[in-house]
Amino acid sequence: MEMPVPLDIVIKAVGANALLVDAAKDSFSEDTQERIWALAVQLRDMPGINETVPGMNNLLALYDPLALDHIALERALHLLWADPAIVPKAGKVVDIPVIYGGPRGEDLGLWARHCGLSREEAVQRHAHATYRVAALGAMPGFPYLSGLPPELAMDRRDVPRLAVAKGAVIIGGAQAGVMPTAAPSGWHVVGHADIALFDIERVPPALLAPGDRVRFSIAGLEDD
Repeated sequence: MEMPVPLDIVIKAVGANALLVDAAKDSFSEDTQERIWALAVQLRDMPGINETVPGMNNLLALYDPLALDHIALERALHLLWADPAIVPKAGKVVDIPVIYGGPRGEDLGLWARHCGLSREEAVQRHAHATYRVAALGAMPGFPYLSGLPPELAMDRRDVPRLAVAKGAVIIGGAQAGVMPTAAPSGWHVVGHADIALFDIERVPPALLAPGDRVRFSIAGLEDD
């Protein structure tokens, strides 16, 4: 059951030109994320706001301190949060074919055993869920995906890998993701997708945007 959107938010200064709106509670809330997106859109039209960056149930607002007083901004954030004009984000649906397991999905067996499932069962449940892009971050084009079935959650590795390949389909805690480029990561690698999530020459460069929906399809299942 979805928890109600919290009206009590915490606003913190981040450096000299940014405020962080933190609405996160004990667990991620899709309804709260909808309000985060709406707040980000509303702030973009406010004089003095340079950029808004949605996170997981939080929002970073960067502003020009010469054009906007932080006390006035904090007051405006509380007012907007209490009564935002929520506009549902339809977003687009993106299908991502995945080859599960094998040398490019080396954690599949470990992950399935952790979940108390066979490899085939874990893959089926992962591929039959519908995910939503809650936020982009960590690296250009990286999607934090909500919607992972709770029984598929797995805490991140104690020791991150120094390099996880571009296209790796990964699990980190209660979230899913896909690597837009090779980079260090403590998430578990369960498969691989041949997809360009970020291309600097594409407009826009990021394939996915907050509010988009992602569906994984099974392109293959390789042996460990």
